[in-house]
Amino acid sequence: MAGLLPTRSARRRAALLALASPLLILLALLSLLLPPAGRRLQALPALAIGSGLLITSIVRRRRRRAELLRSLRQPAAATARPELPGL
Repeated sequence: MAGLLPTRSARRRAALLALASPLLILLALLSLLLPPAGRRLQALPALAIGSGLLITSIVRRRRRRAELLRSLRQPAAATARPELPGL
């Protein structure tokens, strides 16, 4: 059972990955707002990638939760394995 629990480094890595896209968006917004003006265009790809990652994560989480809710609402008879004839 102990092998199923995440280690401290795995939890730390997961937390850093969860913060990566919001921090990327924040960094892009800061570079858009602060001078020099010539480098503002370079912040747009980071803003687009961070936003895309965040939106994808939200959509994926909603789909997983909806699928889990559907499976929990199914009656127990529908989830049981059907008997094979002749066995």
